Amino acid sequence: MKKISKNIAILGFLFIGSLAFAQNTKEIPAVKNSDDKALIVKTDHQELEAKKKAAEEKAKLPKPYDAKADAEKDIENLVAKAKKEKKNIMIQAGGNWCIWCLRFNQYVQTTPELKKLVDDNYLYYHLNYSPENKNEKVFSKYGNPGDKFGYPVFIVLDQNGKMIHVQQSDVLEEGKGYSLEKVKEFFKTWTTTKS
Repeated sequence: MKKISKNIAILGFLFIGSLAFAQNTKEIPAVKNSDDKALIVKTDHQELEAKKKAAEEKAKLPKPYDAKADAEKDIENLVAKAKKEKKNIMIQAGGNWCIWCLRFNQYVQTTPELKKLVDDNYLYYHLNYSPENKNEKVFSKYGNPGDKFGYPVFIVLDQNGKMIHVQQSDVLEEGKGYSLEKVKEFFKTWTTTKS
């Protein structure tokens, strides 16, 4: 009987000891001192401020994507027109939810030399990708480049509607916008005239 109560006492001691050890290991403070706490608060504030500024910017920019458009039919019509005009087709895939998509559109529309380059050499189309209309059939035809590169992504078609290039957009960025030289070079590379 003494042996059993001794074993129970040892087991009880081990159980209580392991509980005490487990309690000690869980009590690691997330913030070590007030400077760390201030840093976290400052970072959260900066993040909220950046999101607010981005939302304000997005609200002001034109919204070129049409979720209700029949993209397949629109692109077919562009191909017919491209044959007549001997131009390639530039598809900018993205959505009105995407600030970088809106920034690129605005940049091209408000930069005279880019606007002229595009107008003279391309038929331009904004292919919508959004929860309302993912245009899955059209995107799958071009290998779903948004899945790989994100948005915006550019799909260049020749005059016959054949895909000749896919361009990710992040390589065209500079700061919080786009590089004039990189964008110009991209557009010049895929024209039919190669001037």
